[in-house]
Amino acid sequence: MSKRYMLKVAYDGTVYCGWQVQPNGPTIEGKLNAALSELLGQEIEVIGASRTDSGVHAMGNVCVFDADTRIPADKIKMALNQRLPEDIRVWESCEVAEDFHPRHADTVKTYEYNIYNDIIEDPLRRQYCDFCYIPLDPEKMQQAADYIVGEHDFTAFCSAGSSVLDKTRTVYSCDILVTDRKNDSSWRGREITIRITGNGFLYNMVRIIAGTLKEVGSGRLTPEDVRDIIDSKDRSRAGDTAPARGLTLVEIKYV
Repeated sequence: MSKRYMLKVAYDGTVYCGWQVQPNGPTIEGKLNAALSELLGQEIEVIGASRTDSGVHAMGNVCVFDADTRIPADKIKMALNQRLPEDIRVWESCEVAEDFHPRHADTVKTYEYNIYNDIIEDPLRRQYCDFCYIPLDPEKMQQAADYIVGEHDFTAFCSAGSSVLDKTRTVYSCDILVTDRKNDSSWRGREITIRITGNGFLYNMVRIIAGTLKEVGSGRLTPEDVRDIIDSKDRSRAGDTAPARGLTLVEIKYV
């Protein structure tokens, strides 16, 4: 008898063309489908909660699949990890209700966007951080981030061409965290993390927010400009879409 199983998946997205299966290169979904099909001896296609873009990383993406197997649900993760490449790992595996759908249920999602702020890029962080050689002001970035918190129409922070009609989302928190990476007290050699939690995000919304907060940190925009950009619903007034490599999907909670 077929049952539905849920996986919590972590991956380094550097060499993948995003989550969703496509013909032009390897994807996270494709690797999971192949490993599960081999393990269970049946054709498996997972359904993902978040279709992350090319180069985006995850610590806690979620997917489900249907299968008829005698393998205990909590043991699937160990058997599956033996068949996956080393840059993809399943943290958890469990059985869920047959009608559970990871994209249709109410969720709280948390993302982090990392910026390495130094004169010279750190080669060990280059795949996981955007690089900025201009000194950024975290305090001003936090002042701007405070305007993002709440329920807003985020049209100004959505990539053009999105088919989503309702662009209202609720951001529960948006915090600027700073980690020094060198032994001196100067601004150089620090990692600035934008940690944002909300009930959902539009296409490229977090990366556009990150690009806009960088503009505030560099002094090109003021914190109050972010409030006005939200009100304007004008994408052209917001910052550039920050590179994918700095973005990590940290967690998806079902509520």
